[in-house]
Amino acid sequence: MEVIVLKNVENVAATAGVLLGELLRVKPAAVLGLATGGTQLALYHRLVEKYLDGSLSFKQTTSFNLDEYLGVSADNNQSFRAYMNREFFDHIDIDKHNTFLPACNEEDNPRLVGPLYEKKIHDAGGIDLQVMGIGANGHIGFNEPSSSLGSRTRIKTLTKQTIEDNSRLFSKDEFQPKLAITMGIATIMDVRRILLLATGENKADAVGKMVEGPVTAMCPASVLQLHENVSVLLDEKAATGLKNRQYYDWTYRQNESLKERFGILHE
Repeated sequence: MEVIVLKNVENVAATAGVLLGELLRVKPAAVLGLATGGTQLALYHRLVEKYLDGSLSFKQTTSFNLDEYLGVSADNNQSFRAYMNREFFDHIDIDKHNTFLPACNEEDNPRLVGPLYEKKIHDAGGIDLQVMGIGANGHIGFNEPSSSLGSRTRIKTLTKQTIEDNSRLFSKDEFQPKLAITMGIATIMDVRRILLLATGENKADAVGKMVEGPVTAMCPASVLQLHENVSVLLDEKAATGLKNRQYYDWTYRQNESLKERFGILHE
């Protein structure tokens, strides 16, 4: 696990944009895993800028989002589909027919959505790079504490903490879902590379447990310690819970010097 501590949100977004851009230049038809949330917002805006200045194209790209609320239609402003269109897809050259979320229409059986989503990912050749955040309780996607580390895309009941954390996004008269469909932890562990972005003091405790705590279902993000290619991008505030900060900074400098000497290694 590579831990990179940067000054602020803008630096986190810029670094993530560079890493994602490096992949697309080598593999224009890459399969991207995407996520919603405030932390990812700055990244998407940065990628839109790169598209507009001609330095990136998403024309051949396929994307799979981590999750979607259950019981919220795609045309609802609160849906993750609406978020992705509004903040990212509407502003780049991606073919929206190649952008997928684990959505469940009203007439669909939600228990069948997960296996079908897994098949779509498999048929696309798997996910090359997954962008994600971390919840204050350590969840990734909507895999809440106690989620099976071997889980696949399925329905999850959101914890009260997650509902409270997200309540700021809903007005009092809006329906706030308590259920979601999310990629499972095993699904996430299958991707080839992970970029986890975390910013703000409210994420510091979860980040500390993810990076330095035991691997446990009570902190689902801790399973990423077992993935061979994870970059954790943090701002200073999100890094305050790390005990081994000096070593992470030292390691990052050494890795950057290797890149300067030998270039970026790709599969």
